[in-house]
Amino acid sequence: MSFALSARSHARLDGVHPALVGVVKRAIQLTPVDFMVVEGLRGPARQAALVRAGASRTLNSRHITGHAVDLAALVDGRLRWDWPLYPRIAGAMKAAAAERGVALIWGGDWKSLKDGLHFELDRRAFP
Repeated sequence: MSFALSARSHARLDGVHPALVGVVKRAIQLTPVDFMVVEGLRGPARQAALVRAGASRTLNSRHITGHAVDLAALVDGRLRWDWPLYPRIAGAMKAAAAERGVALIWGGDWKSLKDGLHFELDRRAFP
């Protein structure tokens, strides 16, 4: 099955690093689970609000520099938060990153505060 990014998802990629945009655009072609871009670039004020709300633990988010995106699973056109969907999306993102030679980190691989929606460019390759 082949999926495509919506106009809303494309708009949410504005300001995101081109290497990451390329990975997301390739991943939507590879994924077995449809997804949408929930958030890409965000400003410091939004990041601070997320920290205050407990949705983030850092004011130094890669979203602020355009080096991160959050992707949410879509099943039958509806957002789904079921954990088993996210490793499948991550597989497509990792495959797309490998094809393009892009160093990518998935929040679902973190040891604590796993974030299945979060993908960011590795700071060592993309400071």
